[in-house]
Amino acid sequence: MGLKNGIFLTKLQDLINWGRKGALWPLAFATACCGIEMMAAAASRYDFDRFGVIFRNTPRQCDLLIMCGTISRKMAPIIKRLWDQMPDPKWSIAIGSCAISGNIFQTYSTLRGLDCIIPVDVYVPGCAPKPEAFYEALILLQEKIRRDRPIIVGEEK
Repeated sequence: MGLKNGIFLTKLQDLINWGRKGALWPLAFATACCGIEMMAAAASRYDFDRFGVIFRNTPRQCDLLIMCGTISRKMAPIIKRLWDQMPDPKWSIAIGSCAISGNIFQTYSTLRGLDCIIPVDVYVPGCAPKPEAFYEALILLQEKIRRDRPIIVGEEK
């Protein structure tokens, strides 16, 4: 990207990724105490809106799944169905030790993390992570979206 003779030059994919990273619409799926911290991060004190994050209530409008808390085996098909209903491109964030590894709830009825069901783009460790960690995860995800390139076989770099 650059400015040449008063004309701003960029690739179309860079422009699309710039728009995507600045307008994330997450679907929050909170099952434990990390959900309380996520609500605190989304409130006016920390203000998710300045990052272009607008929480939606239906997966068909979302491009980001935020999973907070323990995942039981009975919830796994529901989470997978929500993921499948989201339009592409889509991303996911696993927040807290329970969503990452099951934490202290490692029993026969609990999954060992969100990545057993869907691909995870950003992991936020902690029990429960602070709201600042949510912002760091958002910034990391926005950087990943900005750098994202389609893979074209035979394309020269």
